[in-house]
Amino acid sequence: MRTAHLNRRLVLEAPSRIADGLGGYSEVWVARGHIWAAVTPRGAGREVDQAARLQLVITMRAVPQGAAARPDATMRFRDGARIYRIEAVHESDATGRWLTCFAIEEVGR
Repeated sequence: MRTAHLNRRLVLEAPSRIADGLGGYSEVWVARGHIWAAVTPRGAGREVDQAARLQLVITMRAVPQGAAARPDATMRFRDGARIYRIEAVHESDATGRWLTCFAIEEVGR
């Protein structure tokens, strides 16, 4: 794999539950760190029940398995006001130096 042009600084966020004081909980997003990534579109991404949603490929340097800053499908990236929900993550090359995240931009939230 050729070297990716990591030109976007994204915030990796993970969901966290906090007690609401009434026996339930609220879900909040907690920053896990900042990463530099290459963000490219992967398709048209039209859905029947919603407006067009941008599908993305986000390439970043690999993070060791089990590290808090390693993304997974429960997390999301934030780029300013834009939110990218992670759908899948895999290692891009045999050496394990790069991760590829497939994500969808959240619209109207």
